[in-house]
Amino acid sequence: MYDYDLLVVGSANADLVIGVERRPDAGETVLGSDLVVHPGGKGANQAVAAARLGARTALLARVGDDAHGRLLLDSQRAAGVDTAGVLVGGAPTGVALITVDPSGDNSIVVSPGANGRLTPDDVRAAGSLLQAARVVSAQLEIPLETVGEVVRSLAPDSRLVLNPSPPRPLPDEVLAACDPLILNEHEAKVILGEAYAGEKPEDWARLLLAKGPRSVVVTLGGEGALVASSEGVSRIPAVKVRAVDTTGAGDSFTAALAWRLGLGESLSDAAAYAARVGAATATREGAQVSFPTAQEVAAL
Repeated sequence: MYDYDLLVVGSANADLVIGVERRPDAGETVLGSDLVVHPGGKGANQAVAAARLGARTALLARVGDDAHGRLLLDSQRAAGVDTAGVLVGGAPTGVALITVDPSGDNSIVVSPGANGRLTPDDVRAAGSLLQAARVVSAQLEIPLETVGEVVRSLAPDSRLVLNPSPPRPLPDEVLAACDPLILNEHEAKVILGEAYAGEKPEDWARLLLAKGPRSVVVTLGGEGALVASSEGVSRIPAVKVRAVDTTGAGDSFTAALAWRLGLGESLSDAAAYAARVGAATATREGAQVSFPTAQEVAAL
């Protein structure tokens, strides 16, 4: 038996959000709304999203000994996340600067801060957490060598879900452990590099699968998603909603998919559920405050 349905190893940031009529071009200044500060970061977001849905969730991350770090810890605990693996100190808490336009689309710049100090030694020291998790989810807002150590520390029967964001080329060891690798079009282009070809997402998915992951999920925004494995490639239809703010929607999608896979669902069924969770997230402003409960997803 596993103590956790999901262990998230990743980033924790304070999201500094400004609404804008349109995002500025290079060299241009635009006026925006009042600044709002939310708890965020891809790792912290995924942990809260999973816990909100009912998953037994833990977070392995690093925050600063500052007000932003306290905000993040309070948010995790309020959602029911086990924060025993959250380390404090070493650098200021990471910060994400986010602009959101009227359509709900966003642009994000991240200052990693303490996230960049989450080391392979920290992963080794948290070995009991990794051994107690049915599924482990990671992203790339922490050092790549730390993600590599996560791969080497997985329990024999556990499953790794990786969202390579921000994207960079991945070593074979990490690619081979992904089940699935979850990424959008931009991330797919970076991971594929010179191998990128074809206009259809199905082509990207097959090329990505050939690079070594056990399965692949490509998210397509309003076009839904597709899943690829040794069993083939299939489309997951989008859930139509009126988007208010897409911040965190990808993180809640990943968290939901990881949790449902851990429950034994097929990749297609888990992705279909995750699409509903991501859609529900986009109907509200903010990241963690927008994540739905299982009851809210069922009512969508």
